Amino acid sequence: MTRVPLLDIPATYPEILKDVEEAVSEVIRSGHFILGPKVGELEEKIADYCGTGFAVGVSSGTDALLISLMACGIGPGDEVITTPFTFFATAGCISRTGGRPVFVDIDPETFNIDPALLKDSITDNTRAIIPVHLYGQCADMEAVSKIAKDSNLTIIEDAAQAIGSEFKNKRAGLMGDFGCFSFFPTKNLGGFGDGGMVTTRSENNLEKLKTLRVHGSNPKYYHKIVGGNFRLDTLQAAVILAKLKYLEGWNDKRRENAQRYSTLFEQQGLLDHIQIPREGFPKHTFNQYVIRVEKRRDVLKNFLQSKNIATEIYYPLPLHLQECFKDLRYRSGQFPVAEKAAREVLALPVSHEVTPQQQEYVVETIKEFFQ
Repeated sequence: MTRVPLLDIPATYPEILKDVEEAVSEVIRSGHFILGPKVGELEEKIADYCGTGFAVGVSSGTDALLISLMACGIGPGDEVITTPFTFFATAGCISRTGGRPVFVDIDPETFNIDPALLKDSITDNTRAIIPVHLYGQCADMEAVSKIAKDSNLTIIEDAAQAIGSEFKNKRAGLMGDFGCFSFFPTKNLGGFGDGGMVTTRSENNLEKLKTLRVHGSNPKYYHKIVGGNFRLDTLQAAVILAKLKYLEGWNDKRRENAQRYSTLFEQQGLLDHIQIPREGFPKHTFNQYVIRVEKRRDVLKNFLQSKNIATEIYYPLPLHLQECFKDLRYRSGQFPVAEKAAREVLALPVSHEVTPQQQEYVVETIKEFFQ
């Protein structure tokens, strides 16, 4: 075993290359490079896959969040509740609308927003909640939805890492007013560049999203609102369409890899040194397999790197401590669970390309570290 990359995208090419090349060639011959039939076809298939009825292709997962916030009218003076332990885009998009991110601490086992803390953060200015399905595991949407309904709040699911994951037989993207997905190349369903999708069950939301996607123009060149250039490239839609039929198999393989890791760690007697992921609800899609290392996380990461095993820390600094959010006046220690997670989490290679032999090498190397 010479190396174990965190993600080995080219390893999938033998499986998908014929389908992708045919799809890309079709787009090139068609001359439709922005939106067009392929985008419409992808929108229909994603809406059907998620069970939402409608979907709108956009330029990235970040823009999926931003356009959803714009569609529900978030602006200056509005508060949106979310988690401090997620990728920056979740809170960054709230700020870009002029709204104020309001953070709530996370559950220590799932890393998702803790619903028990939501009510105390709701004020007269609260307009929406963005639960994040972190690492591919759905947040507790039953509890979140009840709180949102009681307070008349919009739910925007950040499902960027969670396409295909489920909460009690409901797929990510179906349980909120909007569901936001990313097709960044490292995702379970990734394109060959940036791309995103917003799902919704509301025809009214659908029309808002479509209008906002093209600078607020409806009809063309006539603008009642200000939108943005949030269009999904046709080439990206074609690539994602070609890969979509493989998604369920790839997600199943990630689950198998995750279970193998957990079994190997238990067999090797490592559970006194690390904490393995807990699947709170069935159908975790393991965009990341994240262990917790209470002591010497960074030393372990460097040791694995010396053995040619790639890992990553998602995320080393919670959002409430980011310099750009200092005007929000949060302080260190205010969200202790998120801060502890930031000190302890370590993502291991788990994608469908990872082999059992590579996983055995990873676990053996971790055991070597702790001996």
